[in-house]
Amino acid sequence: MSEQSTANSAQPTLTVSVIATVYNEGENMRRLLNSLAAQTRLPDEIIICDGGSRDNTVAIIREYVENGQLPQLRLLVEPGANISHGRNVAIAAAHGPIIAATDAGVRLSPTWLAALVAPFAQEAETPIAVAGFFRPDVDGPFQVAMGATVLPLLADINPHKFLPSSRSVAFTKTAWEKAGGYPEWLDYCEDLLFDFAINAQRPNQPTAFAWAPTALVYFRPRTDLASFWRQYYRYARGDGKANLWRKRHVVRYITYLVFVPALLGHGLWGFFARWLGWLGLAAGVVAYCWRPWQRVNVLGRRLSAGERGAAYLLVPIIRLVGDVAKMVGYPVGVRWRRQRDQKS
Repeated sequence: MSEQSTANSAQPTLTVSVIATVYNEGENMRRLLNSLAAQTRLPDEIIICDGGSRDNTVAIIREYVENGQLPQLRLLVEPGANISHGRNVAIAAAHGPIIAATDAGVRLSPTWLAALVAPFAQEAETPIAVAGFFRPDVDGPFQVAMGATVLPLLADINPHKFLPSSRSVAFTKTAWEKAGGYPEWLDYCEDLLFDFAINAQRPNQPTAFAWAPTALVYFRPRTDLASFWRQYYRYARGDGKANLWRKRHVVRYITYLVFVPALLGHGLWGFFARWLGWLGLAAGVVAYCWRPWQRVNVLGRRLSAGERGAAYLLVPIIRLVGDVAKMVGYPVGVRWRRQRDQKS
């Protein structure tokens, strides 16, 4: 089904509230607000909760209301609100029975909302939630390498196991209430816990989320290694706080603290066939980077041969930086969780 046909099939009488929470987004707001104004299926209301921005975020949002571009937009200001609290405040204030969530800093495809809400009218069994998708919005070798390393392509997704980001997801307000809202005690990875709480409401199904792959948002990944390190450190710290993905983190520690040193040591000081150590390291790098390199071929079609080569070389560097950030951040989150458990 094409994006346009999906847009036309959504019922116009379905009341939908789009929500987002923002903090110091400045000019990034215009990308989101312009794309909301260009939707083929306009939201019935838009509620944005600002967490106390100190830049021009609030002024830009108000501009879109005052000039009539988005008259259905409401701004709520909640100083100190984290992402979860901001979303919960916006959802609680929404009048519609269907909530569509997104984030600042993204650009929505024109048919994003139409495609996202269509399953509520079309599925044989009315879903309680719908998972949209996102594409990297990249330019240049570094961003292509970053997008290829950290973001999946549609071909990588198993719809029955996919846990959507809250930059492109819809759910009923009733499902949000039953889930207990977004977990306000968690500063990162909050949308994963919310997804788990949604899935728990349909325990006999592989997933509670209907799949809407054409409900696309375009997401710009980090533009430098320092901000990427901070992002993945915080993600891993959130994993530790929420007790998520323990096996994945254990495998990462074993890989970097046992296997890599063993292979490197053999390559440098082994008593026989030192080349086996170097061969093992090279094979590990290729296996670890193979899928991102394939994504570079897709995302970097407009790059020159030299730029694409640079993107290939950047992939293992980005993977290494991200893994180190995770290994540093995860125990910080675990320590926080244990301290909280001891106090409770």
